[in-house]
Amino acid sequence: MNKAIASLLIPAALALMPVAANAAPKAAPKAAAADIVRYKIPGSDFPIALAVTVPSTAAIHFVSGQVPAIADASAAPDSLAAFGDTKTQSESVLKKIKEVLESMKLDMTDVVKMTVYLVGDPAKGGKADTKGFMEAYTQHFGGTQTKLPARAVVQVAALSNPGWLVEIEVVAAKK
Repeated sequence: MNKAIASLLIPAALALMPVAANAAPKAAPKAAAADIVRYKIPGSDFPIALAVTVPSTAAIHFVSGQVPAIADASAAPDSLAAFGDTKTQSESVLKKIKEVLESMKLDMTDVVKMTVYLVGDPAKGGKADTKGFMEAYTQHFGGTQTKLPARAVVQVAALSNPGWLVEIEVVAAKK
């Protein structure tokens, strides 16, 4: 008897499936594309974001590490004298990044992630000159420029040119 009932109910249920599928509620239309969201560090005015969320609708641009331009052409090309101190080198590198971004129709407000590599400055006892870096950084980020990137600053043993104290790479995003 159970086989007989099953043989009647299964074809009936299968026949109703397309009707049930068409009667199911439709998914809600997608919300407007989300903006890039920058999360502040709670209780801090330090000029970096705690995190940044980039929606799938944004174009993401990876800018290779930039290194400083020569500040003193009369100095040996692999010396600190040729490139300057950490602040001078950071200003040079950030200027280069700004120029790269502008060539891509972007600007510093589009930077969502920054990785900074600092070599220990011999004049600072081999410690990275984060103060000198921050003096250059805050010319572009913080203050009235509130679109801050997530950021990491690390001290490295060396860069490929012995005169370089700074290399910076960024990721920019724009909707």
